[in-house]
Amino acid sequence: MTLKEKIDQDFIEAYKNKDTDKVSVLRMLKSAIKNFEINEKHPSSDDDILKVLKKEAKQRRDSIEEYGKAGRPDLIDQEEKELKLLNEYLPAQLSPDEVRIEVEKIVASTGASSISDLGKVMSLAVASLGSKADGAIIAKIAREILEK
Repeated sequence: MTLKEKIDQDFIEAYKNKDTDKVSVLRMLKSAIKNFEINEKHPSSDDDILKVLKKEAKQRRDSIEEYGKAGRPDLIDQEEKELKLLNEYLPAQLSPDEVRIEVEKIVASTGASSISDLGKVMSLAVASLGSKADGAIIAKIAREILEK
C-alpha cells in the first residue's frame, strides 16, 4: 500500500468515525498533495508525499513557535494536535546525537574543514538522512562541527 493510499484509507475511516480533528488534518494533507501533483504535473510518489509531509510538519512547528511568542496557548494546542497527526505518517526521526554521528562521518569522508564546506556537507547529509532528520537540525549540527 502506498502512502497516498494509506492517507486516503485513514481519511475515510476517520470520516466514518466522526473524528473531526483527523478528518481536518487529512483533508488538508490530501489538498497539499493534490496541489503538489498539479504544480509538478505528475502523480506523486511516496518520496514526494514525504516531502509534502515534512513541509506541512515544518509549518506546524514554525506556527507553534510563533504562537508561543505571541502568548496564544489555544492556538499552540491546535497546531500540536495537527503536528502529532502528521508525524504518524513520517518515518521515525533520528535523535540529535544520531544525526551528529552521521554528519561527523560525512565531514570526515569529504575532508571538510571549515564553514565554507557547509554546502557540500549539507547536500550529502540531506541526501543521506533524507526524511529521517529535519534539515534545520542537520544544518545546526553541521555548522557546529565545521566551526570547531
